[in-house]
Amino acid sequence: MSIKLIWSFFLLALIGCTAKAPSALGTLERDRVLLTATANEIIVELTSKEGQFVNTGEVLVKLDNKRQTAIVARAQAEQAKAEAYLLKLTNGERPEDIASAQADVERTRSAFEEARNNFHRLDKLVTERLISVSERDAAKARKDETEARLHSSIEQLNKLIKGVRHEDIVQAQAALAASLAELQLQEQILKDLTVVATRDGILDSLPYNLGERVNLGAILAAIQADNAPFARVYIPEPFRVSLALGDKRPVHIDGIEQPLIGKLRWIATEPSFTPYYALNETDRARLMYLAEFDLVETDRALPTGMPVSVDLSE
Repeated sequence: MSIKLIWSFFLLALIGCTAKAPSALGTLERDRVLLTATANEIIVELTSKEGQFVNTGEVLVKLDNKRQTAIVARAQAEQAKAEAYLLKLTNGERPEDIASAQADVERTRSAFEEARNNFHRLDKLVTERLISVSERDAAKARKDETEARLHSSIEQLNKLIKGVRHEDIVQAQAALAASLAELQLQEQILKDLTVVATRDGILDSLPYNLGERVNLGAILAAIQADNAPFARVYIPEPFRVSLALGDKRPVHIDGIEQPLIGKLRWIATEPSFTPYYALNETDRARLMYLAEFDLVETDRALPTGMPVSVDLSE
């Protein structure tokens, strides 16, 4: 065997020994909570500063609530109106109204008896040819009119005594329920104008300044959640098939001598770059799949954004 051939084998062996194990590169990340505007209003107060640690429920941003306060007041008035109407229907009529209706019946009955007696007298006089037929007919019309008023007043009295129909009460109850739901909705909208932290963490960003008008859906605050970081890395296409959720791999972080253990919690089903159908077999090896590896809770102090690498070899 020639010396050149021996040196060639030696160099190949040296290269094989020094070649690094396959790895996925990325950074340490934390859950990022984005809090958005629920209305097109002006910022009237900023109670926290960027970089500050905030607790769940702590007020971060306040939007102008004058318009929504008026809407809530109107909804409260509608709810009070619906309650009063339902109470009126369920309590029935007042005794004074019933007594007034009874008096009206008695008055109308007296007028009817008088008109009826007057008609009978005039009818006899017509028979004796002492008055004209037209006078008797006028008396009959007055009798019929007072009789109709008597029937009407009696029915009105019966209506007051019996009370309202069940269907009217059900309708009033439904109207009250609708007004209560509307009031709760408007109160929630008013509450949402005060943006509070929904998780403990670092207030990472406040994009708007005091006095600025924000659009609906604009990001008002971003919070880096106070949890253990995870490694967000890009998996080369040849190693995608060998990974499954729950797999554990060593995670290397600059400045830490011993690797940490990461557990695969998520991996993308589609590559982050050029679609696979536009590539040949050689180019497909360049595709990258975004993946996330959870780290153990003891690693909470690790800073976000640190470069990491995950060993892909089993």
